[in-house]
Amino acid sequence: MNPLQSANRVDFNALAKAKRGFAPSSRSLVGHVPTIAITPVADGRTGAYESNVAGTWRMAEKVSNLIRRHVKLPDGTSVRVVMAPEIVYGARTGARAQEAYTREGVSANIWVSRSWAYSDELMSACQGLGSSEWLQAAYGLNQTNRPGAVWLKAFCAAMDEKMRPIFSIYNPDLEDEDGDLPPYVQERILRFARCAAAVAEMRGKNYLSLGGVSMGIIGSDVRRNIMLDYLGLGTVSVDMVAVKGRMDQGFYDHAELDRAFTFMKKNFSAGLPAIASATGGGGSANGGKFDFGTGPRPYPPDELLRLCILMTMITRDLMIGNPKLADEKTGKAQGFKADVERAQGANAILAGTQGQRQWTDLYPNFDVAESILNSSFDWNGFRSAYLVATENDSKNGIGMLAANLLTGLPQLFADIRTNWTVESIRKATGKNISKIAPNGFIDKRNSGAGALDYALDIAALIKGGKTMHIQDVAEAFRADPALQEKLMRAACERTTYMHAALEYFPGDGLSSHYRTPGGIPMTAYRYNVVGNQLTFSVVEGETIELPREVADHVSKVTDPTWPETYWAPREMSSIEYMTRIGPNHDGNSFGLIGADLLTLNAMLRIPVDMHNVPSDQIFRPTLWDRFGGDDFRVCEKLGPLYQ
Repeated sequence: MNPLQSANRVDFNALAKAKRGFAPSSRSLVGHVPTIAITPVADGRTGAYESNVAGTWRMAEKVSNLIRRHVKLPDGTSVRVVMAPEIVYGARTGARAQEAYTREGVSANIWVSRSWAYSDELMSACQGLGSSEWLQAAYGLNQTNRPGAVWLKAFCAAMDEKMRPIFSIYNPDLEDEDGDLPPYVQERILRFARCAAAVAEMRGKNYLSLGGVSMGIIGSDVRRNIMLDYLGLGTVSVDMVAVKGRMDQGFYDHAELDRAFTFMKKNFSAGLPAIASATGGGGSANGGKFDFGTGPRPYPPDELLRLCILMTMITRDLMIGNPKLADEKTGKAQGFKADVERAQGANAILAGTQGQRQWTDLYPNFDVAESILNSSFDWNGFRSAYLVATENDSKNGIGMLAANLLTGLPQLFADIRTNWTVESIRKATGKNISKIAPNGFIDKRNSGAGALDYALDIAALIKGGKTMHIQDVAEAFRADPALQEKLMRAACERTTYMHAALEYFPGDGLSSHYRTPGGIPMTAYRYNVVGNQLTFSVVEGETIELPREVADHVSKVTDPTWPETYWAPREMSSIEYMTRIGPNHDGNSFGLIGADLLTLNAMLRIPVDMHNVPSDQIFRPTLWDRFGGDDFRVCEKLGPLYQ
């Protein structure tokens, strides 16, 4: 709290005289850390309460410890977990919990019980504990002598009647209270907690629209009310002249630009060795260098690289701000005029750059900016990704945001470029890939904005990583500087920054080029807008390892300067995916996270129009069952979460 303010007193005179500055924040984005409450409930009758109190608290402790250990935000911040002041067994104890949770900024709540509890009249908190936006789950113990299921079913029925979605957690087998939580229960609790944290983390932050609509692409028509109603996201629009203005005025950290230029020249220099054996194979033939092209070009190589780096820095500064730009001493030393207001940034958790064509006809494209910002590292070291959507495709960007918050990992923005069948490959190359991709594959590439992490099979860098949950892979990297260094070096060595095709980008640019290894579990997704409704598509699959000569042919006849990812959906033909997915872009994530994304979208009340998630992994509120499992009917009835 501001020292000039307290709960009972505000010194307005002192506030009026205070000089504004760039207020420090412990994280790059300003906002309350997502907070999940654990609410133990029990039968309040004398005797029944006393026989349950110890066991109920043990349940709550196990749930709390599980979330504290395993649920983190992409930057490594642990989700906050708070507990009810006492077991809730009546109206007054429920009100005490409500008071505490409101003070703590709770946005999700998990009820736990091993016994009967009055599920409606004494659980008044199901209506008033927080607001209707709070996400709710309930975990009832499966034991014969304790009717946790009876309470759970009664409670969920009450919530359904009140049209308050609640996720029900009940282990299929009898539980041993002396052991750990059963794996089934752990999976459901973690899925709920991760998705609830993602919902809370995006709420109240912004999408930065850097420019407007790119080349008539409908995805880059940023729908402000849809962002707000469905996701709780604000929208900040900045004309692209702001980028050019900062470049011309020198309104950036000149020392960082020099450091970044040195980093890029050192780490993407000709002759670095390939490291296919460390990353699963399939590397680019030209990995780890710059290819500035031949003949007349708009810029000399070093000038082009500096401009691309500068655009990267300015995009980031516009997203999250930069305290150095508010510092008068730094400005005087570096030759720019410090400006506190312009230094603030948009508190943007996600951005999009219009690029084509109003910018790229004249200046370098944003491929360096997008590839570096979307990656897990830059010249300042390992970090969480700054999410940026190519061509300002905000609908693809919000998918990248959802998947990033769920996994903690960078996301791959891609064109759904070409569908290849076994027969079309045979005709083009004479090779038979029926064992590799019997149902065909999608060539996913874009103009060079792909996150550099996708040059690798990142799980293969970790001992045992291929069998780990994808969230645990992310945590392994966050916790180990040696692994971070290994990832950064490998990604740089497998990436070539290549000259832009001047017919598309007259203003020049540099595109990241790599070939994603095969055998990586990867989930593709896309948000769509139909009228004023948001829908979601998600399909799990795996990258494929094409024979070198086949991959080289596909690359040559498409665009060999752009990053390549060859992907096949699971139990679906590639042409079915291409036919049914909405627009020309999709987002892609390491790991099979379809079930997580279904749960997240149920929380946001966004219907899923296509998926291939196994039925036993689907986890939605009980209210969905009352509507016969019809995602569209229940979401239409409930309406967007924030509307």
